[in-house]
Amino acid sequence: MMKKPLKLGKILNRFIQLLILIGTYLFIYKQIFHKTNLPDLIRTLEDDFLDPGFVAHLSFVLLLMVFNWSLETIKWRLLIRKIEDVGFFKAFQAVLTGVSISSFTPNRTGEYLGRAFILKKASHVEGILITVLGSMCQLMITIVAGSITFLIFLPRYFLGSVYVNAYLYYGLIFLVLLLDILLVGLLFNISFFNNLKKRLFGERLKKLQDHIQVLSLYTNTEILKVILISLLRYIIFSTQFYLLLNLFNVKVPVWDAFMLISMIFFIMAVIPTVALTELGIRGSVAIYFFGIYLSGGAVVSPEINLGVFSASSLLWMINLGIPALIGTFFVFRLQFFRKSNSK
Repeated sequence: MMKKPLKLGKILNRFIQLLILIGTYLFIYKQIFHKTNLPDLIRTLEDDFLDPGFVAHLSFVLLLMVFNWSLETIKWRLLIRKIEDVGFFKAFQAVLTGVSISSFTPNRTGEYLGRAFILKKASHVEGILITVLGSMCQLMITIVAGSITFLIFLPRYFLGSVYVNAYLYYGLIFLVLLLDILLVGLLFNISFFNNLKKRLFGERLKKLQDHIQVLSLYTNTEILKVILISLLRYIIFSTQFYLLLNLFNVKVPVWDAFMLISMIFFIMAVIPTVALTELGIRGSVAIYFFGIYLSGGAVVSPEINLGVFSASSLLWMINLGIPALIGTFFVFRLQFFRKSNSK
């Protein structure tokens, strides 16, 4: 009789794993064949692949993708070792599996489940909380960089318009800097959540409180390391976007390009999206900001729009599409139901 619950757990595990596979493959299929101008993109790539310089350029972008996710693996290992020692290769599998699950979930929330449920002994809840902490560090970099570059971009193109005047702009500067400081301060005082849960719940939900306690295990030095790794990742995928823009003949000075890229990532981070529409939104946001910059109010040529959208789409395919497909090979390592946890 004791074997029945265990057998049922295995069946449920397999069922969920199959759902993840189906969801990931359907998502990527819809993104590539319904969210991109695929024929034009293929036609462009066919012509450019005859150029050895293009191939070398694209190969470097792909190499940066491997480096990018390797850094994320190092970051997650640094965080997760507080509850379980995970080898690099296993951690790399967990990260890619998280990409697979996050591909079809709102705002990539499935990433937390994909990583936590590869743990063998540690609490899944604590694994999710730790993964959220790592994502918060990455999000902080995106928000701070994007909000500051937005303050630089705004007066160049909108100050003096009917929508933005000097007083509103100065107020916006104060608000943005205040929020950025609070966000950074919160990460370096992560134990705040422990104090908050005591005030909110008292002795209620004690099990949840015990799990939240894991966030107090990190020192400011460890948080700083995670933030620096997050910053390096941010520089890498910003560089990838810049290189792809150049590949598709969207020529923008380096500083201006990184400013525009930073705002695109910022908008994508703060606007809630369902993953199935993310690629289309990403391309539209990129076209909007590059259109403002390149046109100065005039109509941007279709070639430039196609170049921006193609670069944005290819960046998504390289940084998320390919890792999501690779991650499906490790989905069957996830354990949603197991005998016991260590806590």
